[in-house]
Parts: sequence; structure tokens; C-alpha cells
Amino acid sequence: MTFGISLIAASFLLGSMVFFAAVTAPAVFAFLPEDQRGPFLRGVFPRYYAWGIVVSAIAAALAVPADTLSAAVLAGVAVAFLAVRQVVVPRINRARDARAAGDKAAKADFARLHRLSMFINLAQMLALIAIIFLLGKG
Repeated sequence: MTFGISLIAASFLLGSMVFFAAVTAPAVFAFLPEDQRGPFLRGVFPRYYAWGIVVSAIAAALAVPADTLSAAVLAGVAVAFLAVRQVVVPRINRARDARAAGDKAAKADFARLHRLSMFINLAQMLALIAIIFLLGKG
């Protein structure tokens, strides 16, 4: 029973992540004026990462009885969400603020940190795809 719920939770999280990357983020840049994008994203991203922490932690806990490898990977996904939310996003925000204030070095910092957050997000999606296939076989 818990195994099936873990599979559903992992699938739901992956779907949420894909929706955010494919629909929400592009819509922000297509429909919001430039001066509203930053405040909107600063409000959304902490919630996005909190959602990922909760759902992946629940999926990890529920996977333990069925497959400890899947549980460990899902726990890693949760830790990655936590690290990005608590460490990377605040640094991105500081770099964005410094860039807006004219700091030329901050532009490179922002780009590097943004790429890092995107890489971690992609790695989480790939991990979730692998776990969904692994749990789906069980």
C-alpha cells in the first residue's frame, strides 16, 4: 500500500516540476512586466521548494518498506530541495539585487547560481524518472 502511494507521490512531484518549468516559468516572462517578475518569483520559489521538500520526503518515507534504494534517492531529492531553498535561492536573490544596483560581478554570480539551481532541478527530475520506473516495476 505505502509503495503505491510513494509511486504516486513521486509521479505527482515530477509532474509538478515539469509543469512549473514548462508552463509557469515561461508564462512569468511572457506575461508579467519586468518590474513584477522578480517579486513574483521571490514569492513562488520558496513555496515551490517547500512543496518539493514535503512531497519527496513523504514519498521517501513511504518507499522505505518496499525499496530502500528508492527511499534513499527520494530522500536525496528532498535534501536537494532543502539545500536550494535555504542556500542557493538566498544567494541568487542577493546576486540579483547587487546586479540591479549596478554590481558587474554580481551578473556573473547570478548566472552561475541560476545555472546551478537549474542543474540541480534537472538532476532531481532525472532521479524521479528513474525512481518512478524502479517503483513501477515492483
